[in-house]
Amino acid sequence: MKTGSAHKMMVLILLLVLAAIVLAGAPIVGMKVTPLGAIFHAGTRSTEADIFWRIRVPRVCISFLAGAALAVSGMAFQAMFRNPLATPFTLGVASGASLGAALYVRLGVMLSLLGISGISLAAFLGALLAILLVYALSRAGRGFSTATMLLAGVAISFFFSSVILFTQYMSDLTHSFRILRWLMGGLEAAGFETVLNMLPFVISGSTIILYLTHELNLMTTGEEIAISRGVNVSRTKHILFFATSLMVGGVVSMCGPIGFVGMMAPHICRLMIGSDHRYLTPATLLFGGIFLTLCDTLARTLIAPVEMPVGIVTALIGGPFFVWLLLRNARSTTR
Repeated sequence: MKTGSAHKMMVLILLLVLAAIVLAGAPIVGMKVTPLGAIFHAGTRSTEADIFWRIRVPRVCISFLAGAALAVSGMAFQAMFRNPLATPFTLGVASGASLGAALYVRLGVMLSLLGISGISLAAFLGALLAILLVYALSRAGRGFSTATMLLAGVAISFFFSSVILFTQYMSDLTHSFRILRWLMGGLEAAGFETVLNMLPFVISGSTIILYLTHELNLMTTGEEIAISRGVNVSRTKHILFFATSLMVGGVVSMCGPIGFVGMMAPHICRLMIGSDHRYLTPATLLFGGIFLTLCDTLARTLIAPVEMPVGIVTALIGGPFFVWLLLRNARSTTR
């Protein structure tokens, strides 16, 4: 094994160990630390054990799954667009989901289906609408090129955002607050229903991206080089577009738009493990899950007993990181 490969495998092992520690330790931390004796207390469950198993453990699972999905989606988009500032929300999926949620709140509908809340269903339908619109506009352009796809995503995102603002403006104070709170992103959960609903999106999308790591490596060098190496670029872009967008749509519909995770995690992992997607993809999955889980742990303990929306924490961390990334890219282009 080469030294470079040995280093990358060591980084992956360290991330795997860190993920196990975070998953095991995060549920214990909260407004009140749960004693281990109460968690595994034999006989009748205590209130502390109920909080641990029914609220904290599902929440940690959701945060890890959402972080992993958003991070690997951002990595795939950055490779596909060859743009270091691409995020999982570049193609307007988050705006579509947010519009669906905003309209659901504004209409005052109350329903659920198969254990899925109505607002999550509305958000997913909004995300699906955004995916279909971006796809239709890209196909109507110059043969589903990345430039056309990017422009279509930006246009749809701006349009949906304006409709969200109009919907919020026309809502009363209660509905307006509910819309704003949803737009901040949150990982509240009671029970494992949300985990089970999110799991198929994350597993299917991540598996497809892992399968296409060779194509992602070649696409980062340019579409012409990728085609000369035997990659069906058009087919790969179609698969990545739908697989990644549906995964992001599924996550956002249940957690809201949690920003900056999909932009930061891939860049940090590239600094640790390099740009080879065979190693970068699993590293990004693990790091994204760890990062969002730690952010959510901070969000629910920083100003306890009040819980802060996790989207605020990621934005506070992501803002300075975004500025650093811009300055770093500006320095590298002037050399």
